[in-house]
Amino acid sequence: MSTQQVNIGFLLSGGGRSLENLHEVLESCSSAARIKLVISSKKSAGGLDRARRLEIPHQVHRCREAGSSERIFEELDAAGCHYALLGGWLRKLQVPQRWLGRVLNIHPSLLPKHGGKGCYGDHVHRAVLESGESVTGCTVHFVDDEYDHGAVILQQQVPVHTDDTVDSLAGRVFEAEKKVYPRALNMVLSGEVTFQAH
Repeated sequence: MSTQQVNIGFLLSGGGRSLENLHEVLESCSSAARIKLVISSKKSAGGLDRARRLEIPHQVHRCREAGSSERIFEELDAAGCHYALLGGWLRKLQVPQRWLGRVLNIHPSLLPKHGGKGCYGDHVHRAVLESGESVTGCTVHFVDDEYDHGAVILQQQVPVHTDDTVDSLAGRVFEAEKKVYPRALNMVLSGEVTFQAH
């Protein structure tokens, strides 16, 4: 990986646990990557409180109107961000051509299972339990203009226990996410994984 600093924008809609975990990992290792901007789709998102505590600049963009995705990427450009990482981002994001291959998302299932519009958070874990599957996990993938659709970078399997609840399964999947997201980011930054435009 280059020693030149890599600036990351982090997009969220919720509590921001993935933001804080990634921040801690990047700060504690020799990575040249740093989170430079946090963008939330909700004023009430707990992730904004985490961003304040971590002293990371932050903004709110509801991402509901035409052109709002472009404004988000303009702000990322203005902040000098090289990559954008999504963690619990719940809005449809239109990725401009110049950003393809530089936007990553983490999803709490083994895509393509349990992906798409409306498949997020506890909805995913409940669907896994209702389907009777013995294995679930998480997926880091490149983001394109479809929900949970872009090329997979890395997946991690997580066993489903017979006595699992939505909460217990969610907790175990999140523990896997905490390890997988930084690892996937490093794979992209090092060139081990590259984006292939279709």
